[in-house]
Amino acid sequence: MVKRGSSRRGRSVATDSGSTERRGRGRSRSTASVKQTPRKLSGAYPRCELPHALFSRSRGQIDRDTSERSESSGLARTGRGNGSRAGLTPLLQPARDAWLYHYADDIKPSLDFFYKPHTLSVLLFLISGLIYYAFNANNDVVANTKAGAVACFGVILITGLLQFRDGPFIRPHPAFWRLVLALSVSYQLILVMILFQDKHTARHLFTYLDPSLGVPLPEKNYANDCTITWQTVYDQMDVFVVAHTVGWFAKSMVLRDEWICWILSILFEFLEYSLQHQLPNFAECWWDHWVLDVLVTNWLGIYLGMKTCEFFACRQYSWRSINQIESYQGKLQRGLEQFTPHSWTRFAWGPSKSVWNFLAVIALIVFELTIELNAFYLKALLWLPPPHFINVLRLFIMFLFCMPATREVYQYLSDPRCKRLGYHAWMLVANVATEALICVKFSEGEFTEPFPRNVIYFWMALVVALIVYAAAQFGLRPLLQAQTEEAARVKAD
Repeated sequence: MVKRGSSRRGRSVATDSGSTERRGRGRSRSTASVKQTPRKLSGAYPRCELPHALFSRSRGQIDRDTSERSESSGLARTGRGNGSRAGLTPLLQPARDAWLYHYADDIKPSLDFFYKPHTLSVLLFLISGLIYYAFNANNDVVANTKAGAVACFGVILITGLLQFRDGPFIRPHPAFWRLVLALSVSYQLILVMILFQDKHTARHLFTYLDPSLGVPLPEKNYANDCTITWQTVYDQMDVFVVAHTVGWFAKSMVLRDEWICWILSILFEFLEYSLQHQLPNFAECWWDHWVLDVLVTNWLGIYLGMKTCEFFACRQYSWRSINQIESYQGKLQRGLEQFTPHSWTRFAWGPSKSVWNFLAVIALIVFELTIELNAFYLKALLWLPPPHFINVLRLFIMFLFCMPATREVYQYLSDPRCKRLGYHAWMLVANVATEALICVKFSEGEFTEPFPRNVIYFWMALVVALIVYAAAQFGLRPLLQAQTEEAARVKAD
């Protein structure tokens, strides 16, 4: 049996071995047991993780099932026979979000200093810094404005670091993901400020960050010579080749579903065909679309990403404090493992299981494609060169935003007890929606060529195909199954 570590809140929780223990103030009763049996967690939400088979069960059904199995310890035991996870799940309390828990490492942190609140110390440090810089400012308006903007975002980041709630991830430290959430809030403020400008003013604002910006971009066309020779293939090799591989590796880590990644990969190539009259760099040779992009760079990124997900999913998670490890090599290895996941959850989106799952996966795909398109349209409309650090920084922080946000979205869709969208997911939707609004607003007068008719017909046909599939899968098929079962029952009688 694996004991859980200390927690600031005293409550009964379920361990993965099927037993319970009281979490109170102080250390856990035993740490030596960690060495005996390795423990494999189901995810960052170990006590509210539900399998995909539970998607179709209503909240009322789960409430009744849990109440019927309630025990004196305040926990309910459920079995695999009714579609729920074997082991222990918390007794549901309709009065509050029973699925929301305080997540922490199962062992006592080796460096207590980094796991204790330092709100007063940080507050004094913040005020001292503001006093110093406020009374030592120069008369340069531009420099003062830049310093004031940096200070504003610094206050937001520090406030989020100390006061925001913990997210679904606790490695390398819960404070890191609180900082990511604060960064998402700061990014949203920047986007809102840009949204209220015209495109000429927005482009000029970026010159304060880099004077070389603010000039139109020379768009590169990749379809000038489509003959298959070593020279033409070599000419297509640029920064986007590496970006494709790294990007799809990151998407695989975020979505954790190979089929969805391949659907996104193919659909984005069709988007490039559809939008090449607006963005000239979307014009590519056929072999660049389907061989170099889809079958080489995208495949390599998806393959490496899914292999990494498989490694984390199959790994046995058994954590010990550095103080419990005697060898220096073991201490070093444990320190490096602090930057690996505390546990791993396999995503089973199941678009064919129910109409709700089908619509959720469609929305997820549209959302991911919107993130991709925003990057290209923002680059073109704000005149930001592809290798510029602003584009690279946006891609990196968007990856950080998507990691916990996707985990929260999956929790919201898969766990009937989860009745609200997580903070990371909420902010990510706001970020992407505001980016899209900026692209729509600044596109006025930029793209005058209408959409080709074949593009319109293709996307209309795709929408009709999805509607027909949904009607057949979730309407006609259950009806035919019910009629078949009824005929078999009548025949048996």
